[in-house]
Parts: sequence; structure tokens; C-alpha cells
Amino acid sequence: MAYRVIQWATGGVGRAAIEGILDHPELELVGAWVHSDDKVGVDLGTLVGRPPIGITASGDVEALLASDADCVLYAPIMADPGLVARILRSGKSVVTPLGWFYPAPADRSTMDEAARAGSATLHGTGIHPGGITERFPLMLSALSGSITHVRAEEYSDIRTYGAPDVIRDWMLFGATPTVAATSIMAEALGAGFRQSIQMVADVLGFRLDPTMQTTHETAVATKPIASPIGPIAPGLVAAQRFRWEATVDGVPVVTAAVNWLMGEEHLEPAWGFGPKGERFEVEITGDPSSLTTFSKLHPESVAAGLERNPGIVATALHCVNAIPAVCEAAPGLRTYLELPLVAGRAAGHLR
Repeated sequence: MAYRVIQWATGGVGRAAIEGILDHPELELVGAWVHSDDKVGVDLGTLVGRPPIGITASGDVEALLASDADCVLYAPIMADPGLVARILRSGKSVVTPLGWFYPAPADRSTMDEAARAGSATLHGTGIHPGGITERFPLMLSALSGSITHVRAEEYSDIRTYGAPDVIRDWMLFGATPTVAATSIMAEALGAGFRQSIQMVADVLGFRLDPTMQTTHETAVATKPIASPIGPIAPGLVAAQRFRWEATVDGVPVVTAAVNWLMGEEHLEPAWGFGPKGERFEVEITGDPSSLTTFSKLHPESVAAGLERNPGIVATALHCVNAIPAVCEAAPGLRTYLELPLVAGRAAGHLR
């Protein structure tokens, strides 16, 4: 019997998740919540460019909470913890890329209680934070001993991210460096990345200093740069770097970082992706050391990325593929460390 899934929000991740749910042999799409009135009543197949499936989008939270479903894939722009708790209490498990990867005990207890009250399970996953910062570093660390540093880092051309409101109003690209320094992204992203860092540090046994370090750097345009938010004028922010680091006696031992650039031209400082281009990296420093590069998770061009961004699809599918294991797990909040191996499924014509 297939697990019945509701998709919550249908932005880039949500649309990719709908495709993934429709293609997964153990899942059945039974509904979706949408924010925009113009999507209400639209067939979910039509919404993702496929033939109609007879299931339409809804803006009615109460009706969806009362409906019969096993799991909600929760992927709006920002999480509403109160709503997630209500979904759990309604008896539906939740898989989300928006947090709860490895929360502190006080934060965990609240959601754990809500999940247990509904005999449901909550699991936070994704790609970065998520697999690149937790699952793969821990897996790769098994090849090393005497580990002194773990680094997970993203290098992305942000021109391929088709969410102009987020780029302009949240990430604060196109702002002055002074304004960009006030971005909520250091904290909003950091909440997830710090959980990833803590998970890796706890499993590997690092004796961490009490406070993690956060670094935010910006580069400005030297000539107008075309972007999803329009041309970025000289002197305005066109690239950003964030780093979150856990230390032992002041020396970094676990690092998560992002490098977001509006291309590699006309930047001051003259940042670039280096000869390996856009990628994700996981580096283990130990005996022996290793460096793993994840490629093909970025689009081949800006236009291709705005059409369908592989990184966003990977984020969605890491959630989709976790649903069967989450639905089978014991009630409560469950991290990677408490679930079995999550894997994809063969293409339909090969099954």
C-alpha cells in the first residue's frame, strides 16, 4: 500500500517534490497546499507540466489537516513551527528541508512531543544543509582516523536561482554592503548549518568550544551584472560568502560554508569558483585525508537553471526518498542517525 503524501507549498522545491512523489512507486500524492490564489483549484499534474492527475491544489489549511494522509512534505520559503506542530498532531508525519536536522534538546522536545501526540514522525533533511553537511561527511569520515577537520562547502552561481523575491528581499543581493550585512540569512541559514555541524561534531567526538563562529563576506559589482532581480549596479552586492565553524581551543574543526556569486565577472574582490567550477565539496582532514566533489548538481547554464535547477531537484528528492523510512519510523523527531539508509528508486520503465 502506498504512503499518502500532501505537498505543502509549490515553489521550486515543491514542484520538484510533486514530480518525485508521482514517480515514486511507494508514494501516492493526495493533495497540496498553495499560497497563491491563482494556484487554488489547479490540477497538480498541470501545475508541474504533466497530464492532469485528478488532484487539485488547495489553500484550505484546515481541510488538509483533516484529510487522510500519512505524510506532509513541508517546503514553503520559511518554516512555521506552530503549523508543523499542528500537522504532526493531526497524525501526519513531516519531512522538510527547512530545519529540525539535529535540534538542541530544548527545541527537540517541543516538536518531539507534538509528533508523539499524533503518532507521527518529524525528519529534517535536504542537501545543504542536509546530505552534503551531515550524511556524506559522516559516511566519508569512516575512511579516516585521527580526524582534525571536516568541511562541507557549496559553490553556486546564484543567477540560476529562480526566486527573485528571495534573492532581493531576503538574501539582499543588489543592496549596499552595509545593508547586506544586516541580512537574516546568516541566522536563518545558520540555524540549519549549526545543527549539521553539531551532529558531525557529536558523532566524531570533538570537544567543542561553547560558541560557533559565523563569517559573512560580500563582493560588489564593478560593472552592471545581469541577474534575476535586474541589473546589479556597480558598488552593490553581487556575491556573498557565509561560513559557520565549530572550534576546539579556537581552531576550526567542523566547517559549513556557502559561496553565492552572480557569475565570476566584474566582482570586487575578484572572487571565482576556481577551475572546478560550481560544485559541492566534502573534505575530511585526517589519516588519510579525502576530498569528495559533487558535480552535476548545478545547471549547465543560467537559462537551464531557471528552467529546472538540479540542486533544487536534489533537495526535493532527498526529502521524497526519505518518506517511506520516516513513515515506518517510531513516533517523534528522527534525524539521519535514527533512520535506515535512504535510497532512490529505479526509473519506472526499468522497474
